[in-house]
Amino acid sequence: QVQLVESGGGLVQPGGSLRLSCVASVSIIEIYGMGWYRQAPGKHREVVATITSGGDTNYPDFTKGRFTISRNTAENTVYLQMNSLKPEDTAVYYCGTLPSWSAYSRGSFDFWGQGTQVTVSS
Repeated sequence: QVQLVESGGGLVQPGGSLRLSCVASVSIIEIYGMGWYRQAPGKHREVVATITSGGDTNYPDFTKGRFTISRNTAENTVYLQMNSLKPEDTAVYYCGTLPSWSAYSRGSFDFWGQGTQVTVSS
């Protein structure tokens, strides 16, 4: 069982930035990968960034160049730096674990946190 606690969400104006944090209850270097996904009302879940235990990162086109995933392995924390935010980025953001290459490639998380709300509005 892995526990994940996200924080850092809030209200930000379009064009602004936020940094989300996710603290894991286990050593994150022992997990194949970790990532962030978001869920907005009436929309499908979207994976926004992933990172492997080796530090390789992946982004979908709609976040590439704006979002950056990083980690602090000593503190078992994964971050999501979000810049140039748009109203369509409004969603609840979740941090999750990806236990294998197969799960990583499919964005199939096995544990996730309670989420943190990000609202982009003027």
